Amino acid sequence: MNREGNLYTFIFAIVMVVIVAFSLAFAATSLKPKQEENTKKEKMQNILKTIGVEVERDAAEGEYKQYIKEELSLVADGSVDEQSDAFNIDLNKELKLPVDEQHFPLYIADVEGEKYYIVPLRGAGLWDAIWGYVSLKEDLNTIEGVTFDHASETPGLGAEITQSWFQAQFEGKKVFNEEHELVGVKVSKGSGAKGDNEVDAISGATITGNGVTAMIKERLSHYLPYFKKQKTQLALN
Repeated sequence: MNREGNLYTFIFAIVMVVIVAFSLAFAATSLKPKQEENTKKEKMQNILKTIGVEVERDAAEGEYKQYIKEELSLVADGSVDEQSDAFNIDLNKELKLPVDEQHFPLYIADVEGEKYYIVPLRGAGLWDAIWGYVSLKEDLNTIEGVTFDHASETPGLGAEITQSWFQAQFEGKKVFNEEHELVGVKVSKGSGAKGDNEVDAISGATITGNGVTAMIKERLSHYLPYFKKQKTQLALN
């Protein structure tokens, strides 16, 4: 075949496309289990981080089993759906369902005798989704720690929600006010001392900060029936 002809060029291009497509498909298929394993361990790292346990990815599963004692899949009335796998609930998909059809994952940790309740979060930032976890102490009011992440917030602005200086502000804050109403934690403009339910905003990232405020209150609101049952049980003990 004439290598200078159009037919040769056309056949060569087709063969190369097929080879590249096959190679990419093979790579994607063969790497998928490893990607899923890394995603699982990263999730465990983030859950553990809210209770002050920071580990390398390879050690995440062992530490997770040590500290996380229960994984619950709650429904709207605060009861537990025993048939649902809490760890594998996809909040992105759940948020598209009516509230009374959603499941609300909850992780319960024990760290040296202290009990913590860890709630997954998901909301909207400036450009795309934001998400994270918040852990509450046994009083179901005081925040032990948080982690936040995002899909595409602006570097140096909204993306700062992933930084430790921002997340550390939430430690010790309350999610209920003095009237025992759920208010979450508001990301507020302005410097200086903040109340029990506020932290300082990130300069130039108002919409992302509002997104953090909204997702904490919105997600926690669905756990109120369960929290009420737990507080009643604590009062009886």
